[in-house]
Amino acid sequence: MELKSVAIEKPEAINFILGQSHFIKTVEDLHEAMINAAPGIKFGLAFCEASGACLVRWSGTDEAMIALAKKNAQAIGAGHSFIICLGEGYYPINVLNAVKQTPEVCRIFCATANPTEVIVAETGQGRAILGVVDGFSPQGVEDEQGIAWRKGLLRQIGYKL
Repeated sequence: MELKSVAIEKPEAINFILGQSHFIKTVEDLHEAMINAAPGIKFGLAFCEASGACLVRWSGTDEAMIALAKKNAQAIGAGHSFIICLGEGYYPINVLNAVKQTPEVCRIFCATANPTEVIVAETGQGRAILGVVDGFSPQGVEDEQGIAWRKGLLRQIGYKL
């Protein structure tokens, strides 16, 4: 077995969701979940089929996000994994529950815009995602100024009153 780190390639402002599912129906069901959760959303998704033809299956509403999802899915190459790349201005918080409630979805590894590395194990059979490195390590503990900044930001972007 060999361990590898696969960096997610994306523009800084782009959020993505990385997960695992169990069935080829995932592509169509995730597409429906996305557009039902946020009508008009721009996204691309790619799913690594784990049996049969073992293709990267894909869908979406935005050509650039579809291409980004396909590129990252191929780089990860882990069976039954999926990645959803959200167009600029769209965020996981708006669609994550719909994604998690899709019957085929087994787990979510991350939902972020941070620089991310996917830790992959490769065996003679194939690849598996062991986990992710999402962003950077903490540099300390927030103080009162940090609390005020966090609360201000959430209100500024409309997620708290």
